[in-house]
Amino acid sequence: MGISLGLVGLGRFGSVFADLFRSHPLVDRVALCDREPERMKAVARRPGWDKKFNSRDMYGSLAELLKSDVDAVVIMTQPWLHAPQCIDAMSAGKHVYSAVPIISVPDGDEIIDWCERLIETCRRTGQYYMLGETTYYRPQTMFCRRKAREQAFGDFVYAEGEYFHDVDAKTNLRQVQHDRTSSTSGREWTAYKERYTVKGIKDGPMHYPTHSTCGPVTVMGARAVKVTAYGYANQTADPYFADAAFSNETALFQMSNGTAVRVCEFRECAGTLGMESETFRIMGTRGTFSENTWKENCRTAASPAQPLAVVQLTEAEMRDPLPDEVALAFHRISRPDATDPGDFQPKGHGGSHPYLVHEFVSAVAEERQPAIHAWEAVRYMLMGVYAHKSALRDGETLTIPDFGDPKQLP
Repeated sequence: MGISLGLVGLGRFGSVFADLFRSHPLVDRVALCDREPERMKAVARRPGWDKKFNSRDMYGSLAELLKSDVDAVVIMTQPWLHAPQCIDAMSAGKHVYSAVPIISVPDGDEIIDWCERLIETCRRTGQYYMLGETTYYRPQTMFCRRKAREQAFGDFVYAEGEYFHDVDAKTNLRQVQHDRTSSTSGREWTAYKERYTVKGIKDGPMHYPTHSTCGPVTVMGARAVKVTAYGYANQTADPYFADAAFSNETALFQMSNGTAVRVCEFRECAGTLGMESETFRIMGTRGTFSENTWKENCRTAASPAQPLAVVQLTEAEMRDPLPDEVALAFHRISRPDATDPGDFQPKGHGGSHPYLVHEFVSAVAEERQPAIHAWEAVRYMLMGVYAHKSALRDGETLTIPDFGDPKQLP
């Protein structure tokens, strides 16, 4: 028997995921929720929706949806709404998938408070929370996790994570900001954010750190314990950065395994330093991963390093397989006559979207914590929050708290 879920927020991002959630073999029923009725109607008219969707399952508010009997909700709303809505949903007895980040507000102390409340709600309700962090299911991350399980890195020595996303890049952040503030919720946020301006609270790119912090944390299985960070402030009076203390922030973390990790979150930069704008690198005493390349010296405790073996990898080689029935179901979204799951090409943020959907749906169906549970998500988030605090204090070294590990349902 499958599960039922409600999709909340059907704008540009939510509508991309809608077909994936609807198509998963373990999903029996899908409800739709959006404050803009036309968005729900547009999704409901898509091919294949008549099999798992009934027009009675259309809701104009999250509160209405939470009164229904769906098992789980998928929150794809505006980022400043994520944490409050997830907490409301879990308190109503629903499992929750949230788009990134956990929450986006200018006040770091407020972010920390929401992180604590999120953990407390998971413990109190026993409901599952999963953050939809795309880096977790990029092919590079999947490959490195396999190598880490094999202990092929040896001892971890150093890592880097970075997100170089210039404000005027192909995915234009000015347009994203315009789109977000043009909806009903967005117009409400424009008025609400004045409370931060009045207090003189300044935001920064480290308040959305999950793309750059996820890779090193999940591969090494370590958490950040200390941070020193510095910021670069926009020099051109660009209105996009009017509410930000910095347009670029760079942090150096000490991790729980003794490794140093450098993280960059840049929104004002010309291009990238490597092949990708959103990536990570990890170096060990035995193996190193960088730019889709694996390097290994075969060193062991009993023998010295051998001549370096270098392997250039394709994304297909690095990616973990999806179950055949899941891959085929996703493939049939665009190819209804598809019969070979091996032909399916994952798409969206490095092909991560189908994996995120499969992990959440299967976790709920199997009654287990999802991979990117609340405790893991908070570790990604707190790295950025404390990095921003350090940058505001001109590089003061700060200790990063930890909220422990997840509690499984009985």
